[in-house]
Amino acid sequence: MAKEFKITQLRLADLQKELTYLKTTREREIAAMIAEARSYGDLSENSEYDAAKNEQAKLYGRIAEIEDILAHAVIIEDENEASGRVGLGCSVTVRNPETGEETTYRITGSQEADPMAYKISDDSPFGRAVVGKVPGESFRVNAPSGSYEMVVVNVTREG
Repeated sequence: MAKEFKITQLRLADLQKELTYLKTTREREIAAMIAEARSYGDLSENSEYDAAKNEQAKLYGRIAEIEDILAHAVIIEDENEASGRVGLGCSVTVRNPETGEETTYRITGSQEADPMAYKISDDSPFGRAVVGKVPGESFRVNAPSGSYEMVVVNVTREG
């Protein structure tokens, strides 16, 4: 069975837009690069041709990747919205009870995760620990670097 990719409606639209661009504009650009490189003559020692063919291979790889994601995409539903619980697509503010420091994260599917931008996958140790919690509830994260306690301060949903 193929892996499911949990993504938001916004991410789905972004991927569809990128796929359209790659299959039209970018594909034509690379075809023009290959045609120009062929015009230089002998292909066996033509670095421009090799570079264009490598770019074409990367393009087709990315197209295949996006098509696979779209074929197995599961759109994130706001199943926890009414209950106020942490779920996919929500933002959660948590507090470290030891330091009092508060941080806000967005809970996403693995395709959208970007820890540097505070977008945490529901498949990560933190994501698995916090999903389903409500404000005021504490939870333990079992991370590779060690276990630590956090408290949910607030849960919000972007419209």
